[in-house]
Amino acid sequence: MRQFLTASLVLLALAASLPAQSGLGRGRISGDVVDESGAGLPDVLVTAQILPGTTRLESKTDKKGHFAVAGLGSGTWRVTASKDGFVGAYTEFPVSQLKTNPPVKLTLKRVSAAAASPRTDTEAASLLDRGNRLLGEGKNDEALAAFEEFMAKYPEVYGARLNVATVCLKKGDLDRAEAEFRGVLDEATRDQGDPRKKTEMSLRALSGLGEVALRKGDLEAAQQAFRQALEISPNDHAAAYNVGEIFFSNQRIDEAIGYFEMAARIKADWPKPYHRLGLAFLNKGDYDKALENLRKFVELDPQNPEAANVRATIAAVEKMKK
Repeated sequence: MRQFLTASLVLLALAASLPAQSGLGRGRISGDVVDESGAGLPDVLVTAQILPGTTRLESKTDKKGHFAVAGLGSGTWRVTASKDGFVGAYTEFPVSQLKTNPPVKLTLKRVSAAAASPRTDTEAASLLDRGNRLLGEGKNDEALAAFEEFMAKYPEVYGARLNVATVCLKKGDLDRAEAEFRGVLDEATRDQGDPRKKTEMSLRALSGLGEVALRKGDLEAAQQAFRQALEISPNDHAAAYNVGEIFFSNQRIDEAIGYFEMAARIKADWPKPYHRLGLAFLNKGDYDKALENLRKFVELDPQNPEAANVRATIAAVEKMKK
């Protein structure tokens, strides 16, 4: 009976995470759009889109080129700036709902006869947007085609292979997913550019290789990939959390707890690992630790869309313990 109740509570708590998939939340970003001289550009359309997904929020710059977008959930967002007469620009970065996000600065270059070309940032963003939209809609074959078209036109943007690998994972094509993740890792090793970009790409590729290995049942290879990921970014709370998610989704509960606890140690005021720790301990039948972590989640983020369901789970567990 207790095992049945535990399973029911886990399902109840997992259901709480569904509204968050829309990508909306309490996060806010702001920044400036400037031209090549550094002057602010007015009336620029700024679009924020969660990745992967279809949720989009828009804003326009004021007379000084400043903009702000509110209502973003936690996750990776692409921010795109576009204006007639200029080549568009975009950037991708993680958004937090709990702290002030760093300012965004995008520079637009004027279109000239010499620079005019279909191979622009705007076209690149459009292709990636289409692929991510199709992926969010579950149209994996069409999404793959869009990402492959992007790669054919922009082979130098090796990070797009991560998008291809993600689709292949969803399709169950593990060999191709592995090949794409390894390709990104090799390119990042050779890349002489921004070290932060290299770290991010390597981290995502290694995490992807770990997930491929898990799906193939090769736990030794998975653990090796995850260890490498955390070696290159030992203080990356999101990396530790994501590794925990992979283990959790594969019912490796003890390993998941270790990584969620690592994420909580690295960033003690981040609520997400406490939520997952609560679910993990519920899964193990350890109600005291489950309550401790679920309460911590609500304490840190009482306005979170998931908080009401988490409170209901807490009440159910407390009642069951009496």
